[in-house]
Amino acid sequence: MQRALILGRVEVRADAVAGRRNHRTSLSKMLHEYLVVGRKTPTARDPAPTVYKMRLFATDAPKARSRFWYFLSKLKRVKKANGEIVAVHEIFEKNPNTVKNWGVWLRYDSRSGTHNMYKEYRDTHLTGAIEQMYTEMAGRHRARKSCIQIMRTEAIPASACKRPNTQQFHDSKIKFPLPSNCLPRPSHKSYKTTFKANRPVNLH
Repeated sequence: MQRALILGRVEVRADAVAGRRNHRTSLSKMLHEYLVVGRKTPTARDPAPTVYKMRLFATDAPKARSRFWYFLSKLKRVKKANGEIVAVHEIFEKNPNTVKNWGVWLRYDSRSGTHNMYKEYRDTHLTGAIEQMYTEMAGRHRARKSCIQIMRTEAIPASACKRPNTQQFHDSKIKFPLPSNCLPRPSHKSYKTTFKANRPVNLH
């Protein structure tokens, strides 16, 4: 009987560890941008209700629909029980190979109150900039995703950037050091020396 109890405890712990692993993998999903269109269910009194649309960031379409009903119930008092989804479309980046400056206007709830904030990021995709924003807000302000509301996003030109962290990349002659050692290896052990006559170049 005691062995059965011990085995039962081990199985529970193994399930808990497996659940933690699945939870970690779910956090690593990439964000997607969705355009969700919905409205109140037509009735005899209101046969043509107002149609609402929102741009939302979520890992998949079901979560985007869930966030749509959350915000719509807060703003327009339309619940999921008496509403319907008209369409859900994923928005893709038009120029995914070009680095752009993204401005993000957001509002988040902290332990002391509600605050407005403006952030700037550089990324090839808007979803990548939003992921950077979530990571920064979690690290600097301890803000969870559920406490952050994205009010507006926009691709801004270099002349309109305000943050020094973004402006430092606006240089036509910018150079980056190589991440690894780029010293050429000698063709033979006899040519190996401790000192070099010329300083190695570690810039692109």
